[in-house]
Amino acid sequence: MSEDKNKEKKPWSERIREKYRLVVMNNDTFEEMGSYNFTQLRMYIWGGLAIFGVGLLTFLLISFTPLRKVIPGYGDIREHAEIYRLNQQIDEMEAELKAQKTYTESFRKILVGDIETEEDVETAAEEVPDSLPSVERIQEDEELRKEIELDEIEQKEVLEAKKEGAARNLTLDQLNFYPPVSGSVSAGFMPEKKHLGVDIMSPKNTPIKAVLDGVVVSADWTVETGNTIAIQHSNNVITFYKHNSALLKKAGDLVKTGEAIAIIGNTGTLSSGPHLHFELWHDGQAVDPTVYISF
Repeated sequence: MSEDKNKEKKPWSERIREKYRLVVMNNDTFEEMGSYNFTQLRMYIWGGLAIFGVGLLTFLLISFTPLRKVIPGYGDIREHAEIYRLNQQIDEMEAELKAQKTYTESFRKILVGDIETEEDVETAAEEVPDSLPSVERIQEDEELRKEIELDEIEQKEVLEAKKEGAARNLTLDQLNFYPPVSGSVSAGFMPEKKHLGVDIMSPKNTPIKAVLDGVVVSADWTVETGNTIAIQHSNNVITFYKHNSALLKKAGDLVKTGEAIAIIGNTGTLSSGPHLHFELWHDGQAVDPTVYISF
């Protein structure tokens, strides 16, 4: 009894160092197959090392293998940054596409003559009903009405000024066109054959000039016409210069009369030699350039 009490009173630090023996025996013959010596301390150490090893292996698998992608909420921060950058690019492309659609629609209206005039603005303004209810006027209301009346007077003055400016619009006969290039006309204006301009033969590398002041509304390449540039002028005039070897201006550039805008070339499937295909449009209709320009 005293030995059991002494054993129970041993401190924990000594008990974990006590040696034990694990014997493996054959159940039928009681033959000893093997024996293993161990202590509690050694078991704790090996158990802790095993847990640490499993944890380290799990961390390495999750951090450096594709296994991390199957764990919800876990991912590479670089992937999130890439997704954010791609979303930004998609938003920018959508905005550019919307602006391009608006530009194309405006350009189409110019070509077909579907342009809102001052008369349309006046008619639309007259058709707007006065939906304001009848209320007792107060001092602030009187001041607001006076401001609105002044704004209406200013708008009418602006519309009248626009009308006077429209009345002074020049016809094509009154405009002084600068020849885009000097040379011989190899193919004339033939709208019945869908040839809406003239072909002008000129030496290689000849610069092509703007016929009037204006703004470049298109400078691009197409399969049929090659390098093509279009310029919007005043008085609802648009000019096209096609089959160029190079373009010297881009969309949005302001150009002056006689300023070089391109180099004559032979680009596009509809071209069979170095020449300029020049088109002159007025109020949405193609006209014969040779009537107004001497090449």
